[in-house]
Amino acid sequence: MGRLETLKGKNGGVMIKRTRIMYIESKAEGLNGPARIGRITFNKTGRTLFYKGQSFQSMKGRGFKANYRETATGDEYWISGPRRDGLDRLYGKSALVVEIDDDVREEYWATIRKKPELVMRRTN
Repeated sequence: MGRLETLKGKNGGVMIKRTRIMYIESKAEGLNGPARIGRITFNKTGRTLFYKGQSFQSMKGRGFKANYRETATGDEYWISGPRRDGLDRLYGKSALVVEIDDDVREEYWATIRKKPELVMRRTN
């Protein structure tokens, strides 16, 4: 469930970027790490993702517990489309809370989870 967004380019022109709400989990500290639901932007090829000033390169299937690497730090992440049932973690349930970014919260609960009555919840 992606969408196209119109952004202003560096030279004042208009750029069209593909975006999608995704599940983003840090694997820097182990199998279950801090996670959130947020809107990522894809580059033209789809191999690089951008989220809140960070960029992530695909590990092209070479990761053990992760599928993307943050380009500045080398930290590994599991990034995937969110599941309707909310069980997004790669390695099952965890006591760690999954935060939901405010700018995607309503769309996440209403469109992805099909639970519009929960649109005020900030965690999964």
